[in-house]
Amino acid sequence: MAPRKNFRNQAKKEVKPAAVVNKNGVKVEASVAASGGGFSGTKIFTWFMVLALLGVWSSVAVVWFDLVDYDNVIAERAKEFRFNFSEVLQGKLSAYDADGDGDFDVEDAKVLLGLKERPVSVLLREAKEESAVKEPDAVPPPDDDVDGSQNTDVESEIQAAVPLPPISDDFIPDDSRDEATHPYEDENNAIDMKGELVEKAQPQQTLEESKQYKNQPGSPETKETEAESVPEPEADVEPEVESVPELEAEFVPELKENAEDQPKDKLKEKAKKKKPKLLNKFEKTIKTEIDAAEKLRKKGKVEEAVRAFETLVLQYPQSPRCRYGKALAEDGLAEKMLSNDMLQKAIGTYKEASELPNATPDLIKATLKKRAERQQFLGRMRGALATLEKLVQIFPEDMALKNDLGVAHLLIGDNNSAKRVYEEVLATAPSDGFAKVHYGFILKSENKIAESIPFLRDGLESGDPGTDDGRFYFHLGDALQRMGDDSAYKWYERGHQRGHFASVWQRSLYNVDGLKAQPWWTPKDTGYMDLVKTLERNWRIIRDEAQSVMDKTTGLFVPEEENLREKGEWGQFTLWQQGKKAGESCRSVPKTCGLLERYPEATGCKRGQIKFSVMQPGTHVWPHTGPTNCRLRMHLGLVIPKTGCKIRCTNDTRAWEEGKVLIFDDSFEHEVWQDADSYRLIFIVDVWHPELTQYQRQTLSPI
Repeated sequence: MAPRKNFRNQAKKEVKPAAVVNKNGVKVEASVAASGGGFSGTKIFTWFMVLALLGVWSSVAVVWFDLVDYDNVIAERAKEFRFNFSEVLQGKLSAYDADGDGDFDVEDAKVLLGLKERPVSVLLREAKEESAVKEPDAVPPPDDDVDGSQNTDVESEIQAAVPLPPISDDFIPDDSRDEATHPYEDENNAIDMKGELVEKAQPQQTLEESKQYKNQPGSPETKETEAESVPEPEADVEPEVESVPELEAEFVPELKENAEDQPKDKLKEKAKKKKPKLLNKFEKTIKTEIDAAEKLRKKGKVEEAVRAFETLVLQYPQSPRCRYGKALAEDGLAEKMLSNDMLQKAIGTYKEASELPNATPDLIKATLKKRAERQQFLGRMRGALATLEKLVQIFPEDMALKNDLGVAHLLIGDNNSAKRVYEEVLATAPSDGFAKVHYGFILKSENKIAESIPFLRDGLESGDPGTDDGRFYFHLGDALQRMGDDSAYKWYERGHQRGHFASVWQRSLYNVDGLKAQPWWTPKDTGYMDLVKTLERNWRIIRDEAQSVMDKTTGLFVPEEENLREKGEWGQFTLWQQGKKAGESCRSVPKTCGLLERYPEATGCKRGQIKFSVMQPGTHVWPHTGPTNCRLRMHLGLVIPKTGCKIRCTNDTRAWEEGKVLIFDDSFEHEVWQDADSYRLIFIVDVWHPELTQYQRQTLSPI
């Protein structure tokens, strides 16, 4: 009530004329008596303001405390003082007109108190007015129409990763399949993952990826990127900037190039690229309305933006741009709500926008790309593949779209179709670096090592978007090593310099920064002394159970499937995988499993395995690195020939001993030889890196 008090104090300070007595015997001020009881010209404005503010605070009091009938009070005051109260409010208190109906009433008071939302019409009006206001000293923006007729420096990089905002635990891709069917769990010792710790749990990947592609270090979609929001363009930039191709948010390598790393002719070519044209001829006439709704979305007012675009869609049902804006707003709301249902609604709206008549080619392309991206995020890979196939049919000359289609084939395990797509791209654009690295990757997955090298090398040297990724450095170096070419370490060094590898030796791709890194560890270093003592004290029990299931007829030991062997035979029998028991395997070795049950650092290690490993004479395992620096690997010797068996980690070579535990960090390069005349049997137990916190162990994704 401070304003009323302040106005009263101001009235008291005015000099009062001498009082006179009217005909009824009541004293009144001279000025009032002289005017026949009316208001003087000098004071009427002050009284108007007093009454106006009385109305404002009365409105607040009425709504908040439910004291009196607001409308009746205002009507009586208007009659008593003989002036139009609404005119005063409009003239002096228009800022309080929250619902845009031209006066201040109960509904306005509700809005001011936060009891009611402001109407979309008012929000749109204010957004329009704000868009029209320019800073006096600001440089005027270029004449930039929504249709994108002006050239910009926006790059069309489908291959650039555009990660989604952080997703909480309750926002996981829809998938009815059991987690046990996840492709990762079919791989015992994947060597290809890359990731970074994020403070928020990431969505579980339930995609039906190819084992040859998804579970290889060169597969772009296996890269875990830190969840971060897509930056919004400036307010005066049309949403076409956001529709720059950004299809592979989940699986395409992140671009890490600087301008100085790229040839000048490529920079010039990018500078010439034009802004997409999203408006048709009619939509240019409603550009102001679209801009106002779009402004709400860009400011993060996604609920209001959805309502605004819904209003526009009702008014202009045949406008592709209005429906595209609605889809973008629903997409943003899905991210805010962490709602799969809302995201699915956005996916449907994207489709509607692309199918409306008079949609511009650029809008069709941008809309379908966004649709495919969101389908991939939800794990609907075949739906995304169908969307991309439609895009390629509409735009057959767009090689970037074909590149995306090739990746989509790889994600569902259709390597042959992906190979055909990249062959088509390279036949038309033989210097396309993205197609080269992926084609080289496919060749290497087919064990065509020598043939893969020139494609991987040329693709990396091209510097094209999507090629500067650790997996491709990893695969090229690995292929060169297998061919006996020492230039492998030059590429490892380059990968290290580009930030993909911790060092030339430590080339894991799925890492948490800051963890202690050394190739060999002692039990004391790990802090897992109790586990080591349990393994060493009971090694004979573990050995006997392992030998009891080594008979090939049981089928428990399966050949190593990761193409790590140059020659020989190497079998494995897995008990735990990704922190879970592997089926019914413990029934065959109950004592061994019983010993491990009380060590969650091992059984709960989601980035490791617990397994028996038997290697026959004449076996050689290529130099390789594990997928992550988040684990340490324990080897318990069970049956060790006296000579001929050794393991190298970096430049330090050691041998196993029966009943003893060797501990090393398998994210460092290691190599194994079995040149004895009898089999070698060990028990492998992966444990969490001791420096990981409990929170990290709970939130890191499985490998």
